[in-house]
Amino acid sequence: MANPLLAFWSTLLGRDEDRPARRRGRQAAAASAAQASATVFLVMRRMRAPLIVLIVIFAVSVLGLTLIPGQDAAGRPWRMGFFDAFYVMTYTASTIGFGEIPYPFTYNQRMWVTIVIYLTVIGWAYAIGSLLALLQDRAFRHALALQHFRRKVNRLREPFLILAGYGRTGELLGHSFDALGRRFVVLDANEDRIDDLELGSYHADVPALVADARDPGLLCVAGLTHPSCEAVLALTDDEETNLAVVMAAALLRPDLPVIARTTSRVLVERMQAFGDPTVVNPFDCFGDHLRIALKAPASYQLMTWLESGPGAELPVRGRPPREGAWVVCGYGRLGRQITADLRVEGTQVTPIDPRASADEDADVVVGDGSDPRVLSRVDLHSAVGFVAGTDSDTTNLSLVAAARRANPGLFVAARQNRSASAALFAAMEIDALLVPTDVIAREVYAQLSTPLLWRFLREMPAKGEAWAAALIDRLTSLCGTQLHTMWKVHLTPKEAPALSGWLASGQLCLADLMRSPNNRDEPLPAVALIVLRGEGCTLAPDGDFVLVTGDEVLFAGWSAARRALDTTLLVDAVREYVLTGRRVPESWIWRKLTRAAT
Repeated sequence: MANPLLAFWSTLLGRDEDRPARRRGRQAAAASAAQASATVFLVMRRMRAPLIVLIVIFAVSVLGLTLIPGQDAAGRPWRMGFFDAFYVMTYTASTIGFGEIPYPFTYNQRMWVTIVIYLTVIGWAYAIGSLLALLQDRAFRHALALQHFRRKVNRLREPFLILAGYGRTGELLGHSFDALGRRFVVLDANEDRIDDLELGSYHADVPALVADARDPGLLCVAGLTHPSCEAVLALTDDEETNLAVVMAAALLRPDLPVIARTTSRVLVERMQAFGDPTVVNPFDCFGDHLRIALKAPASYQLMTWLESGPGAELPVRGRPPREGAWVVCGYGRLGRQITADLRVEGTQVTPIDPRASADEDADVVVGDGSDPRVLSRVDLHSAVGFVAGTDSDTTNLSLVAAARRANPGLFVAARQNRSASAALFAAMEIDALLVPTDVIAREVYAQLSTPLLWRFLREMPAKGEAWAAALIDRLTSLCGTQLHTMWKVHLTPKEAPALSGWLASGQLCLADLMRSPNNRDEPLPAVALIVLRGEGCTLAPDGDFVLVTGDEVLFAGWSAARRALDTTLLVDAVREYVLTGRRVPESWIWRKLTRAAT
């Protein structure tokens, strides 16, 4: 016979008139939703025997009191009714004990009550022990957590993200999105990570569940088919799990943006077979970033700063080495990627790896790079750059120490695999440090914080080194060396009603808009990074840039500047003062008083 609860969910989901993909997604969630609603049935099933024991003890006790005769105040025989017996057993079994009513008990009745008291103690001990065992039962706790999680997700009304995986990358993204006021939901198979999340200092409540993200039903319970879900992030340490998340999202919500992490080109191709997910490979990203850092250190400094999110300090601008040869230790996925990127720039590269074979690359040196005899086979003295890119932090640190001992002037890039090693790498003063989790977090943040930031970062390298250095100077002079916040403004009659007339006139310059509402002679501590107009864009426009209706502008600056600019966009009187310097009475009383004075 079919499960009636599952039949109920199937009937409920069958009335969905949405598209087939979403309907399939909700049907996939039926089993998990039924499991989330089965807590009460689990309690009843596990507590069935203890409850039956208590009911039997109570029934036998009440029946015995009605059958055993007593005496009234005159000494005549008297039998207790069912209601009186029920009442006596109620306060006796609950250990309250009001007394013997309505008449003092006979010795037979007292003997029976004595037996009943011991029976009820045994019954209560059995029931309470069973209840405590149930509370510690993993299945019950999971069902309870799933039910609580489902309710929290269903109550979400603002847009939210699904984070599959809450490792170091998920934690960095969580805090960055929380600072922007963005909501998110977390799935992770590691219970310790979920505990860390619940202890984290987030402004909003974060629904989180210990669960395997490969289960499509659990993804749907997490909000995959929720109308407010705006993206799915597959950030787990298991790349097969990330592939499963991409597959589920593509099949159940093909319209939903998906971002996944992977370091395997084979998995990249398998992911791209399902729709058009954005795949972030930290090794590819680091290779691209390293090329920018070597060719344009100011552009790399600006890109890293903006990708780091609110509260980030301006990183130190690197000093790229002169042109020359490089040595790459570790010819795995990272080593091959960096070698290929450097050779594209025409740089001579010598890879070193104990597991590599000379057949793979004619220039490869087979051996342990930390061995002085192996390093002596490469010309480190004439090299300008060195990369320690193995999957062991201890090996990478020893490689860096050995390379600097041979040539202190080397430009050193290294890979940090574990967050616990951060202090050691910081003490080594690495010139270019790859932390895969941080690279992924910055890339995902740049794509999801606002599309304008992603467009800015893609267009920025073409502007040149001098342009990037000048923009950094503008930002630091107005806002300091800390990145406070970034926000987007859409100049439409709905979002900027106070500017409608000025925008239509074609006379609204960016410099006029960026005046302070308190003192228009002072500029707001913010800089316009990009103005998007149709398909075209203008990066870091100057003050003479004329704004028109429909422009989208990305600003970076202080939170106070954002609030002041919002006031200018919404309040006519503030707009009038900022643009013309004329103060206009805003309230009805002040307008009356002003007219009377004139």
